[in-house]
Amino acid sequence: MRTLQLTGTATVTPPPPPPPPTAFVLLPNAPSLWVLSLKGIVSPSIYFARKMKNRTVQQACGVAFSCCILFMLITPRIPQPQKYHDFADKRQFFGIPNTLNVVSNFPFLVIGVIGLTLCQHRNYFKLSMQGEIWGWTCFYVSVIATGFGSSLYHLNPNHDRLVWDRLPMATAFASLIAILIIERVDAKKGTLSIIPLNMAVYTHSTYWLWASAFYPLAMLQETADKVIYACTFHSVSGHTLKHLSAAMVPVLLTIMLAKRSVDPGKLLHVCKVYLNTCSISQTKVEEDAFDLSCAGCEVSQ
Repeated sequence: MRTLQLTGTATVTPPPPPPPPTAFVLLPNAPSLWVLSLKGIVSPSIYFARKMKNRTVQQACGVAFSCCILFMLITPRIPQPQKYHDFADKRQFFGIPNTLNVVSNFPFLVIGVIGLTLCQHRNYFKLSMQGEIWGWTCFYVSVIATGFGSSLYHLNPNHDRLVWDRLPMATAFASLIAILIIERVDAKKGTLSIIPLNMAVYTHSTYWLWASAFYPLAMLQETADKVIYACTFHSVSGHTLKHLSAAMVPVLLTIMLAKRSVDPGKLLHVCKVYLNTCSISQTKVEEDAFDLSCAGCEVSQ
C-alpha cells in the first residue's frame, strides 16, 4: 500500500479500494427475501433459465400446447355418470341436507381466510417475488371458493352444480404448479414452460411432500366412500373424510410459508452449480443471521 509524504512526519494513507461488486444481496430484516443482482438477474434460477436456449423453450411450449389442443379435439367428451352423485351419507341434521358432506368443507373456508389474510398483511410470509404473492393469493382465493362451491354442490348434488365444486379446485392446482415453477425456475417464463424443477432455496420444503401425500389419501377415501361408511357403523363416510384430508393440503402449505426462510446451504448449492463459484464461506454474525461469501460474490442472511 502506497503512502503519501506531506510535511514532517505526518503521512496520509489512501482509502482502501472499493469492495468487488456484490453478486448476491439479501434484503435486510427479511430472511426469506433474496435477490440476485448479477447482471440484472433476479434469482439464481432465473439465471439458469436465461442460460437456456429461448428458442428451444418456446418451441417446446408450442409443441406441448398444440398436443393438448389436438388431444382435446380428437378425444370424445368424458361422460359423468349420474351415480357419482349418490353419496353414502345422506343424513340431515338441523335442516341441512347431506349435513356432514356440507359442513366438512368448513376447514377450507377457515384456512383460506387465514392464508389470504397473512399473505396480504405486510407480507407476513416474506415472499420474495411479486409472482409468488399473486400465486399464493390466487391459491387461497381458490381454497375459499372450494369451500363455498363444494358446500353448494353437496346441498343438492347434480351435474349443474358440479362445476362449482371442481372449478375452484382446478384453479388451486394451477396456482400451486405456477408457484412451484416461479420459485424454482423463472418468475416470468416458468408458467409457460414444462421443464424439470430445481432445488428451492427455502427451508421446510418437505411440507410440499406431506401436502402432496394427503391428496391421494383423499382420493382413496372418496373411492371407498360407502365402504368406510359401513365400516364406521354409519357414523362417517369416506367422502366426508376426503374433504378433511384435502383441507390438510392448504393447512400444511400455510404452516410451511409461516416457518420457512432462505436456506444458506441450498443457496450456496445454487451458487456453485449455476455460477461456478469455487471458494465459499459462511460466517454467523448473529443468532439468526449469516454472512455467506464466495469468490466474487457475497450473500447475507
